[in-house]
Amino acid sequence: MGLDSVTTILAIRHGETTWNRASRIQGHTDIPLSELGLAQARRLGQALAGEAIDVIYSSDLVRAWQTAEAVAAVAGLVPLAEPGLRERGFGRFEGLTWSEIETQWPEQSQRWRRRDPEFAAEGGEALQDFYARAVGTVERLARDNPGKTLVVVAHGGVMDCLYRAGRRLELQAPRSWTLGNATINRLLYTPAGFSVVGWNDDLHLEGLSLDESAA
Repeated sequence: MGLDSVTTILAIRHGETTWNRASRIQGHTDIPLSELGLAQARRLGQALAGEAIDVIYSSDLVRAWQTAEAVAAVAGLVPLAEPGLRERGFGRFEGLTWSEIETQWPEQSQRWRRRDPEFAAEGGEALQDFYARAVGTVERLARDNPGKTLVVVAHGGVMDCLYRAGRRLELQAPRSWTLGNATINRLLYTPAGFSVVGWNDDLHLEGLSLDESAA
């Protein structure tokens, strides 16, 4: 297999938002980055300055787009919006915390915690449908760019799907990996599928504080 058939993917979860810090479910709700999240995005852009990036794709939700813009500013590129990279839609759960969801809909909350592939909150997406969308979108982008290096800026749920695809893990397997804000996750894509080569690299965020983010 030649190198021209291998696509390198730098998969990035957006920087932190105030809803992340408050543990509120965001889904498709369009929440911007917090001051800390913006500082994380700037650090991320600096960390990727030496990468030979060919294309930057981003979810069209503002928290991902702001993160992508920070990378693009350093790379000298213009990010491309890709709605298929959006977070899973959580319908009526959006804006609520775990405890609020457990109180209002205990049975549905248990189905969600068990990672029931067919479960969808009212107005939201089933896990199996979200997985197909997220992984299918990144597969398409990778196939369209053989031999290139792509930055894909998306969300925690999308990162989880890509990790599972790269490690050949079932949807219902318990999560034992980290999905950090503005961390760098490295995958390769070939016609045989995804493989994970590095995960949750957060060295560029070391020492970042709320005080620094407000500067």
